Amino acid sequence: MAKKPKTRAVKKIPYNFAEKHLEYIRRCDGSMINVAEGAVRSGKTVDNVLAFCLALEKTEDKIHLATASTAPTAKAIIGDCNGFGVEHYFRGQCRWGKFKGNEALIICGKSTGNKQRIILFVGGAKINSYAKFRGFSIGMWIATEINLHHDNTIKEAFNRQLAARNRKVFWDLNPSPPEHQIYTEYIDKYAEQAERGELAFKYNYESFNIFDNINISEESLQATISQYQQGTVWYERDILGRRKSAEGLIFRQFADKRSDYIVADYPKSMQMINIGVDFGGNGSKTVFVATGIIGRFERLAVLADHKVDGAKGEISVEKIYQELAEFVKYIRSMFQSVPIRAIYCDCAETVIISSIALYLRKNGIKIPVSESRKGIINGRIFALSALMSQRRFIVHKDCENVINSLCSQVWDVKETTKFVRLDDGTKDIDTADALEYSFAPYIERFGLSMKGGAEVE
Repeated sequence: MAKKPKTRAVKKIPYNFAEKHLEYIRRCDGSMINVAEGAVRSGKTVDNVLAFCLALEKTEDKIHLATASTAPTAKAIIGDCNGFGVEHYFRGQCRWGKFKGNEALIICGKSTGNKQRIILFVGGAKINSYAKFRGFSIGMWIATEINLHHDNTIKEAFNRQLAARNRKVFWDLNPSPPEHQIYTEYIDKYAEQAERGELAFKYNYESFNIFDNINISEESLQATISQYQQGTVWYERDILGRRKSAEGLIFRQFADKRSDYIVADYPKSMQMINIGVDFGGNGSKTVFVATGIIGRFERLAVLADHKVDGAKGEISVEKIYQELAEFVKYIRSMFQSVPIRAIYCDCAETVIISSIALYLRKNGIKIPVSESRKGIINGRIFALSALMSQRRFIVHKDCENVINSLCSQVWDVKETTKFVRLDDGTKDIDTADALEYSFAPYIERFGLSMKGGAEVE
């Protein structure tokens, strides 16, 4: 049965924990290093934030550290945490400000015995992120998505705690591949040392899956799960909270059941069409892919694709302009009542993009041409996988480039610490990019997120 921790501050925030989460929080009180690993929306971050705040009420140290991949992310996830963050726990006793050039939450009130406590909010993903807090003596350190921190950040944060009176560490993370350094150098290493009785401090580790969070309604739970295909890297990691190496086909559900996605007729009720363009390089091809959005972002349909013969350096840019213009005219002739909203191009080629826009205007084609919204590659891949899982993605049978690309994309098995799509010239990644560019600006409007699967690049 769910219980509420007995603490003065709890009355301000509607905490509601299952026993597994409560037990982890209780262990935090006597442990120096605390690690909560698990699925998305499993409640692990709230656990650490509450445990950190409880410890902050008792600590004798003045300055503390909160980190994420970036400082704004740290403020959003640890500071706010959807109403469960540090600033809400100390509501009326804290203010945001600057401390020695850093974003900081400054606390002083009854909860801390009217003593000032300062939390520095810093990014940790870059090689030099540690410079922001180097020189400070840190008491406690709370980090979210610790697997996205640079090792320099981790080592420096530990160094800054050497003089702490009440040294404590709180980490959370979504599962990464088992070979990730965060496990081999820290998390699993500590667990092995603790088992052998070699640690001079108490180590607290817990793994959570999405079903451990009793605060998720059944409707919300099913909506979240529906974005994932069972057996994929993301389902294992984000739903079950398991560590998973990336291997095999990326879109196995498409490759195994192509008949569920490939259609012979063009869709009706499309509100717009967009075209994605990927420019070839190093022997690869320039590719155009046109996709249509059906209804109010109900489904995504691949309507047509085209490869320009010859690799970059072997063909003139004029040939690309001409064939793109012909491709646009073809799409217009096929779907006369549906507007082509935009052409999204590989943003690495800004000069060519400007020239394309000029060429099209001169030839009477008035369609906005802009840089693609790339984001993190895995965010785009996850969004497409989610559309497939929800049966909201179709491909016309004549789009052989897209079909073959989706059936052949694989994870790079040489990348043992992160999820990377193989791009060594043996797979058609040019078509993959063009397809993703065509719908990436609308991912959120489909009710999806670039965040899903995007933590690891």
